[in-house]
Amino acid sequence: MSEHIPGATPPPQTPPPYGSTPPPVAGVPTPEERQWAMIAHIVALTALISVIGAILGPLIVWLVKKDTMPFVDDQAKEALNFNITVAIAILALSAVGTVLLIVLIGVLFYLAAFAVGVAWLVLTIVAAIKANEGVAYRYPFTLRLIK
Repeated sequence: MSEHIPGATPPPQTPPPYGSTPPPVAGVPTPEERQWAMIAHIVALTALISVIGAILGPLIVWLVKKDTMPFVDDQAKEALNFNITVAIAILALSAVGTVLLIVLIGVLFYLAAFAVGVAWLVLTIVAAIKANEGVAYRYPFTLRLIK
């Protein structure tokens, strides 16, 4: 156990490990500060109505209360940072998913078009042979629009 010598520099403090709870903000938050901090987090739920609300809600709380309530300042910034991070992740994942969806659907449509082209070629040759044999050939899956 070491004793602190007057006038000596205190030993450096190590930062808390990743994932641990952050150090408490100076002072005990008042009920009003706790309420506003809760609002800073809950207001992000407006994203269920409008995606912009997830960022705009905590931003407004932070801008209004950052200078007067240190606890709200900390928590509103935390909510804002988290919601910006989530928005970036969702936008990136949505963009990649959309591109892959278009590519995969496009590939499926191109494969289907190719299959229809092959079927057209085979059925046309069969119909030509049947017609050459004198047999009336009926193409399968054909809409009979002109009677």
